Amino acid sequence: MTDFLIPDTLMLEDRAAHAINAMVGMADKEYGYIPFFNADLLHKPAFMTHGTWDYGSSHGRMIDGLILARHMSGETYGADVEEHYRANLLSFFKEDGMSYRQENPHLDSEPNANLIDQRAVILSLTTWYMESGDPKVKAAADRHVAALKRLAVKERDVWYYPASEYKETGWPSANAIKLRLAPDPAAFCGRLVMPLLKYYELTGSRDAFELCQFFTALIMERSGVFQQDGSFNDSLAYRSGHFHTRIGTLDAIARFGVSTGNAAMIGWVKKSYDWALTKCTNFGWTPGDLHEQAYEHETCSLVDLISTGITLAKSGYVEYWGPVERFLRNHLAESQLLDLDWVEETTDTSMDVHAKKTFYKVAERTRGSFAGYSAPNDFICDVNEGRGHTSDLQLCCLGSGTRGLFMGWSSTVTEMNGTVSINFLLNRGSKWLDVSSYLPHEGKVVLHIRMDIPRLLIRIPEWAGFTKIRFVRESNGAVAEGKGSEESRWVNKHFLVLGEAAAGEKITVTFPLSFRKTLENAVGQTFETDWRGDDVVGITPKGRIKPLYSNRKVYDEAPMRKGEYRRLENEWVW
Repeated sequence: MTDFLIPDTLMLEDRAAHAINAMVGMADKEYGYIPFFNADLLHKPAFMTHGTWDYGSSHGRMIDGLILARHMSGETYGADVEEHYRANLLSFFKEDGMSYRQENPHLDSEPNANLIDQRAVILSLTTWYMESGDPKVKAAADRHVAALKRLAVKERDVWYYPASEYKETGWPSANAIKLRLAPDPAAFCGRLVMPLLKYYELTGSRDAFELCQFFTALIMERSGVFQQDGSFNDSLAYRSGHFHTRIGTLDAIARFGVSTGNAAMIGWVKKSYDWALTKCTNFGWTPGDLHEQAYEHETCSLVDLISTGITLAKSGYVEYWGPVERFLRNHLAESQLLDLDWVEETTDTSMDVHAKKTFYKVAERTRGSFAGYSAPNDFICDVNEGRGHTSDLQLCCLGSGTRGLFMGWSSTVTEMNGTVSINFLLNRGSKWLDVSSYLPHEGKVVLHIRMDIPRLLIRIPEWAGFTKIRFVRESNGAVAEGKGSEESRWVNKHFLVLGEAAAGEKITVTFPLSFRKTLENAVGQTFETDWRGDDVVGITPKGRIKPLYSNRKVYDEAPMRKGEYRRLENEWVW
């Protein structure tokens, strides 16, 4: 890595380093390093609380997020806390191979293997094994996958779980099995497919593959989670069309379709994904569900939207690269909590309740976290509709938000069969080239080529057209110019062909910015949105508590800063 001047614009690896602060800071060191789950930032002073999600779900999310954030940023801060998280996670397993929630003196719950938790558990074990190759981790994951398979109710063509919670004594209700009373299949089965598929790809686990196969069949053919037109079933039995679990299931099935070469499966996902987009804003705000939680956007849902869009784009539906970049630049970036001047915090611990609540340095400890529930224009969701103000931070959204940063970062520059594609116009270093993005200040991207590239493509935003696109190539004192209006310059709708590129070459691509307004609908509420390229630079009405999109500064020339791009020889793909 070399220090030099780079545009002071969005850099996802820097955001990942900020997220590490929160993932480490939310640990409760007085309670075995179990992380707090919720935070109320409106309370004076702010406080954090524990919850039933503290165990497999929270630990799994934190381990996964920390490993990915460190891979992106190179940051080592808080490694001691991460080791506690890893040890805790392994301690939650019982002899049957399932991860169990633990007893807390302040929670009205008993130990059980909650099926929602298991997704985060196998996700973290998979990322952990990918990072370390540790046989101890693989052994735990193998037992876990075998347990997930053993406990599934198996019919001729589908598998499912008959209840949301499993106990050491078995399923809570034998009658539920006989009557096929499978609870929400998306939440308990569909979302499991994504980490199970990755585990299969890493290890060849046949158990993991079979679970993917039969859970996917359940969702697509028998469950009723998705309607014929692709819409979400909004009945109470299906969690009122809960967006996080629905879109997460779409992401999982799209990945399985790619892995198995099933084009029909990918097309099936596209239909539902297109329907989901009609319920979201163009900058990435999603409903929580279709009823009571409709006004509560979860960062988890946005990251599912990002991940599914990337999978579809890589599958040939290239029109999704643009929307995904807008989601990354806007609501994902805005959902990360970096400015906490508005939060009242204290160093007084006299009001703390052991294993339940803390008021200690909440603002400092949560900096870098992501919104648990946000409004389109405000970090805080405190609306008259739905459930009103509930929680401002949720640990699941911190883990998901970090994964969203990784998904954007790892897909900005991709290579296949000698063709290097720049898919997102974001700052990014790589072994092939460095991308310096001057957006949203200027319509300019500068490429510094680091190694010979047989064929180079760069995606141009659809709003930039093609007639006024210019590029200048500089190499060994020679300068050549080109235009986007030249024949045979375009492939895959939006990609400008730059052809061969040589190590040491500098390529500057320029295009006009788009200045426009859109009216964005969010569950019956309308927001007038000002755009500069793919970035929202203003929104009306403005937020009241922690406004989003109201303090973005843009200039005629992009500000510069000293910086460094992280370049890895072996980058992970998730």
